[in-house]
Amino acid sequence: MKRRVFITLLGGAAAWPLTARAQQPERKRRIGVLMSTAEDDPETKLRLAGLRQGLEKLGWLEGRNVHLDARFAPAPNEDQAMVLAKELVALRPDVILAQSTPITAAFQRETRAIPIVFVFVNDPIGSGFITNLARPGGNLTGLTLFEAGIAGKWLSMLKEIAPRLARAGFIFNPKTTSFAHYVPDTEAMAASLAIELVPSPVENAADIERTVESLARLPNVGLVLPPDATTVVHRNLVVELAARHRLPAVYAFRLFVVAGGLMSYGIDFVDVFRQAASYVDGILRGDKPADLPVQTPTKYETIINLRTAKTLGLAVPPGILVAADEVIE
Repeated sequence: MKRRVFITLLGGAAAWPLTARAQQPERKRRIGVLMSTAEDDPETKLRLAGLRQGLEKLGWLEGRNVHLDARFAPAPNEDQAMVLAKELVALRPDVILAQSTPITAAFQRETRAIPIVFVFVNDPIGSGFITNLARPGGNLTGLTLFEAGIAGKWLSMLKEIAPRLARAGFIFNPKTTSFAHYVPDTEAMAASLAIELVPSPVENAADIERTVESLARLPNVGLVLPPDATTVVHRNLVVELAARHRLPAVYAFRLFVVAGGLMSYGIDFVDVFRQAASYVDGILRGDKPADLPVQTPTKYETIINLRTAKTLGLAVPPGILVAADEVIE
């Protein structure tokens, strides 16, 4: 009898650790996120919501099995980006999401071990982040922003809506956007359209105001705003200046048109964050960044602000209007 009791107790003791382990909560994974826009920027909130939606769809619920450490370094503050990148790396997250080329570069300087998923990077090969798109080859992978040829599309749209256009100011911050990435295609299209391309580097709000006012003195001029974190931060100023000087402008981002800009041709940036969630998911489940192909944009959208066109005295060509994915009236 005593022997049977002893065996029962022993069996219970052996089973207890297994039961305890089975009842332990799922290990919470950690994701570091560094944004190139301000925390209170509505666009920032939309993009992070897109990331969370994408993660939830794949089974990662914040507070249950995943935790997001989000930090914010509005462009063009490179020093702040470097400090926050170091801070996030010190937390030893399972994976990092980096928004923009400068922020990705800051993380690359800090770690070659923690997986990094980048978004909004124009030229990941030229920036030294990866060796090729199909097999990145290191601890970085992600989604590119725009292919170089899209700059030609911006110019042709601007010429179509403003036929008298003879010059186009190409406004960008050389510290946050690789102008060289766009140069060949942009210059080729400008030449074919008989447009003088005017490279217009800026670094802050004062530069933007000075540059637009200088361009406005030229006859038959328009503005091209490529993807750039600095002009995004100061988008209301850019749109206000274009309206004040009655300059037609084409933007890479929809958010400029929502703010009152004339038109944009680009990708859905909230959707990019949803797509980035699939990379994060794969890495959390064991995939290596070196083996995850970098994704290039496959869908573009045209947004037109008819109210702004009317204010500028421009008639939107039927071809652009028909092709528009969204018309703001």
